[in-house]
Amino acid sequence: MSSAFNDDFNVDLAGLWRLTSPDSDHSLSMPVPGDVHTALHVANLIPDPYFGRNEEVVQWVANQDWQITRSFNVDDASGDWYLDIDYLDTVASVYVNDALVLEGNNSFQRYRPDVSKALKAGENTIRIVLHSSVKAGAELQAKQPFYIPYSTANSPIPNGNMLRKPQCHFGWDWNIAVAPLGLYGTIALKKLEIARIENVVTQQFHNADGSVDIKVTAALFAKGTGVAQVYFSLDDERLRLDIGVNAGETSITHVFHVDKPKLWWPAGSGEQALYALSVETHSETVTRQIGLRTVELITDEDEAGSRFALKVNGREIFARGANWIPADALFSRSSPALTEDLLQSAAAANMNIIRVWGGGFYEHDWFYDICDRLGLMVWQDFMFACNLYPSTGDFLENVADEVSYQVRRLATHPSIALWCGDNELVGALTWFEESRNDRDRYLVSYDRLNRTIEQAMKKAAPDAIWWPSSPASGYLNFGDAWHADGSGDMHYWSVWHENKSFDNYRSVRPRFCSEFGFQSYTSLPVIKTYADAKDMNIASPVMELHQKNAGGNERIAGTMFRYFRFPKDFPNFVYLSQVQQGLAIKTAVEYWRSLKPHCMGTIYWQLNDTWPVASWSSLDYGGRWKVMHYLVRRFFQPVSVAAIPSEDNKTIRLSLVNDTNVDVTVDIAVSLLKLDGVRVPLTTAHAVCTPDAAVTSLSIDASQVPADCLLAWHFTASNGMGGEGHYVHGTYKALELQPAGLVVLREETEENGTVELTVTAKGLALFVMIESETEGRYSDNAFDLAAGESRRIVFTPTQPLVGVVPDFRIYDLQSSQSVD
Repeated sequence: MSSAFNDDFNVDLAGLWRLTSPDSDHSLSMPVPGDVHTALHVANLIPDPYFGRNEEVVQWVANQDWQITRSFNVDDASGDWYLDIDYLDTVASVYVNDALVLEGNNSFQRYRPDVSKALKAGENTIRIVLHSSVKAGAELQAKQPFYIPYSTANSPIPNGNMLRKPQCHFGWDWNIAVAPLGLYGTIALKKLEIARIENVVTQQFHNADGSVDIKVTAALFAKGTGVAQVYFSLDDERLRLDIGVNAGETSITHVFHVDKPKLWWPAGSGEQALYALSVETHSETVTRQIGLRTVELITDEDEAGSRFALKVNGREIFARGANWIPADALFSRSSPALTEDLLQSAAAANMNIIRVWGGGFYEHDWFYDICDRLGLMVWQDFMFACNLYPSTGDFLENVADEVSYQVRRLATHPSIALWCGDNELVGALTWFEESRNDRDRYLVSYDRLNRTIEQAMKKAAPDAIWWPSSPASGYLNFGDAWHADGSGDMHYWSVWHENKSFDNYRSVRPRFCSEFGFQSYTSLPVIKTYADAKDMNIASPVMELHQKNAGGNERIAGTMFRYFRFPKDFPNFVYLSQVQQGLAIKTAVEYWRSLKPHCMGTIYWQLNDTWPVASWSSLDYGGRWKVMHYLVRRFFQPVSVAAIPSEDNKTIRLSLVNDTNVDVTVDIAVSLLKLDGVRVPLTTAHAVCTPDAAVTSLSIDASQVPADCLLAWHFTASNGMGGEGHYVHGTYKALELQPAGLVVLREETEENGTVELTVTAKGLALFVMIESETEGRYSDNAFDLAAGESRRIVFTPTQPLVGVVPDFRIYDLQSSQSVD
């Protein structure tokens, strides 16, 4: 939702404020919206928190209170005035002309305090005291009737679970721990003329004749009685309603009838048709973009347990996506443009869903606008993750208000498909000594919180889909959904956290896997932004500080010993870590997609990073594509072919998956790829796959693949899709790879600033990866070449190249391990 105000009734207070602290003598400018740490860094009062070990030297910032002030003018202070504030992080006292007008304690709420009595004609001052979250959390914990544990493994800064702010702000196993504070959204002074618009919600009624009725309800708030003129618009249709209002809230409803609607579909399943909806008074206009669609969650029981599938417009959709965490650890370093680039990368990799994970933010409106346009369905967690939480009356009342506001704000977005109560709170009951010793007390406490969220959500949006927790085997089911794969959604972490082989992904048959992941290092150009040359060693203190998962570096290295020959130097260690990350997730996704419709969704952990760090992301901090993201684009293609070994490893089946709504015919050419790069044709297949299905196109006896050969294939589908792949029947370290003899020819294209590269191999080149210090995107990467084959690659720089010719590094599997 976006709002526009008549300037006569609105004073925008965004801009430069003065930042000071009662605990020190700092005084500097701070942009609002913005965060305190970034302002201090820009003013050279703290070093870059992301560089080296600076995280350790900026901890003092979160341990003291901060204050931001500015002045503003009001010509005529008569009448009713209020402040409009959202994304206020978090425990904050707001003063107008030194009169306290608000005590805020929830960064996920919108505040509209009346400031009429504090305001005066002429110059006014607004002051916001941002109290230390560290101190506030400790004070709130001390007031609890019993101790409420938080995840010390994730959060070195304690008691974040006491506060309604992003839980990852206190640290996570991929995030810097600095407990930021600031104001990240709206800050404006507004005049209340008759009535203001509190919220706009819609309900859709899809009729048997194909038409749609859209019920639009606007809630108006007034200080007294009066008559409000309200205009409702849907695209070109506009009408005026005059409504009497009383003190408090008054609802007004209008129904639009769309005779021949254009439906909104997830990416890859149809168009993303959007309609412009607006509700307008003489002083304010609220606009929404809406899409006409139905969404159902199918949880029917079957022989294996119960299903978990999203059905959009009557068609089941296989969910292909990734988990979203905040775009940056510090708000001021993010932007709508940077966020859009990350989401564009998701769409470009054939995704149709994003899970907004419960330890971050309910994102800004423009995030969901982008998802609407791109056709990315949103699995929306409520903001509770991996901790236990209070269930006192004041806390639950605060949560209910938060949920009511956020659901009404966001539910009209066609992209939002499902609301989920929390992330891993059921499992967290088993993580702490206190809850293990007194499970009933903490389970009852959890249930009170979970029911509060559910009831507030259903009141705000009766038609919205509710799922109680992730993972969960079902409603009111408190079982182990990390290892039970028969029902509901699953988080499968045994490969990473339990150090099991990649093959272990094929030991489970999820109905929908909403978390699974494997780590890699962030790319070398990104590492150079936070580490000096002397620190480029996986055991250096700087590299260890930029690895937040205990034992993560050892697990990356240990996995290399399992599958590969060890790399020859640090850059190749980074490269090879990304190759094995991609292979891990590819193994899981390809098998689980082949189980369709038993499995109907894979959402890997995670899409993006909040800062430069070793993590499970497929996109680097800043948006570069890791090796894995290029693989994601292939294994998430709506029509794809994958090699899957049988449980006894005696046969290899080529699974053909079709996520489209029409039949596809596919021609597959299978060959043996010798270690000198020569292709030897093995067999061909012509396969047909019906809509929304997976079939085995052919099976190959493993004995047909000699130990010194790879199985390779390429395919073309009747809808124009195609691709290629290889399969190693064993480990890559067992292969006596020969030098690939890669040659790169470069030709600049001046018209659009792109650079064309032609890569040619004399031998076998696996996982060929091109990299440059220059930011940009490659048309393809992490690809294979056989002897004599070439690949034309187009590099599109993020910024225009002005007299700069990028240097390109090239990696492949053999050279990464060779000391020659």
